[in-house]
Amino acid sequence: MGGRVNPVLVTGLPRSGTSWVGKMLAASGELVYVNEPLNPQHPPGRCPGVLRAGVTHRFQYICDDNSAHWLPAFRDTVALRYGWLAELRANRSPYDLARLVRYGTAFAWGRRTGRRALLDDPFAVLSASWFARTLGCTVIALVRDPVSLAGSWTRLGWTVYFHELLEQPLLVRDHPEVEELRALVGSQDRIAKICALWRVARAVLARAEGVTVVSYEDLAGAPLPGFRRLYEVADLRWSPAAERRVTRACTTPGTAERGFAWSGLSRTAYRPMDSSSALHSYRDRLTDAEIATIRTLTS
Repeated sequence: MGGRVNPVLVTGLPRSGTSWVGKMLAASGELVYVNEPLNPQHPPGRCPGVLRAGVTHRFQYICDDNSAHWLPAFRDTVALRYGWLAELRANRSPYDLARLVRYGTAFAWGRRTGRRALLDDPFAVLSASWFARTLGCTVIALVRDPVSLAGSWTRLGWTVYFHELLEQPLLVRDHPEVEELRALVGSQDRIAKICALWRVARAVLARAEGVTVVSYEDLAGAPLPGFRRLYEVADLRWSPAAERRVTRACTTPGTAERGFAWSGLSRTAYRPMDSSSALHSYRDRLTDAEIATIRTLTS
């Protein structure tokens, strides 16, 4: 290992595999996994113990011009400094208290043992350059085939509200392609909206500096060599134990011994799977006409 202490950010549009990649990198035993600090929904977001800053929009845009609000908060997060009192003041339900104990102890143990923070946050995708440049993050951005992505969003009944992006003047200033979303504000055409968001994210990532862009399909098709490369990118040791855990978690579903189990109730969280089986699941979720439309809108 090179001795660097930089944190890791795994990002990409929601349903691009960020939880999967984050959990596989956490198999190294060298990282503390932090789930979606920029998600404005509580949970998992709005937890000041994890991030002591107010998140107001999905895909919150962070750049040099508004760093004064975000930089101190994220410096605490990536340094694994947990805000116990701030969390207690804000969130006191039984679930929140259990989460406080889990994150608080993970942060303290991680700091004591020299672990690094791993942020799994799809809502950071439009700010990836800032995380790399200002926080010194190793940034890995997942890009998923738009048909597969749209199929996953369709299964979950998701849509996107573009006013949350257009209400951010700095985002519109720095990434003018966001303006193309204005024509779809209020639209009920979910396919057109996810395609437009996919185009914007691809354009932003194409200009992003210090970001390693990874194809979800390439990684799912060959997880072992793919993750071995990502371990090198993130300066993690590819140990026999890590290889076994990735193998069990990605290629042997239904076995008694698995690399990971997810204890939450989220429909979108990572679960052990045969990663290659996810490559064609969209065929059961989209019609031929919808697939053709997506290909046309994202070509």
